[in-house]
Amino acid sequence: MRATIEDITAALRMYFDGLYHCDVGRLESIFHPAAVYATTDETPFLHRTMAEYFPIVAARKSGASRNEARRDHIEAIDIASDTIALARVRCSIGSRDFVDFLTLVHVEGKWQIIAKVFNIIEKQQ
Repeated sequence: MRATIEDITAALRMYFDGLYHCDVGRLESIFHPAAVYATTDETPFLHRTMAEYFPIVAARKSGASRNEARRDHIEAIDIASDTIALARVRCSIGSRDFVDFLTLVHVEGKWQIIAKVFNIIEKQQ
């Protein structure tokens, strides 16, 4: 398989849709089951498994249900090979903006996020 920006972009759109709608099913389809979720912006260092992360998303009130404007976009995609890519994306959830570094792998015929390492930016009121 030849890695294409279009295929990776489609996977990232699924990620954005999952976050905006708090749709765990969509997120389960884009995250590899062994994926890592981490940030150094929490004390102590925050690291979660997908089994820990998905219930948190499911319990949130979605941006869609609050009629929040979508503020998500892809800043960069770096394709290392036909099976590995890195994406830098931005999105907003409630009063926070996030810069996510998403490592993607192409396994079992699809692109999946294997690592999400992110930075939290509090919005100025």
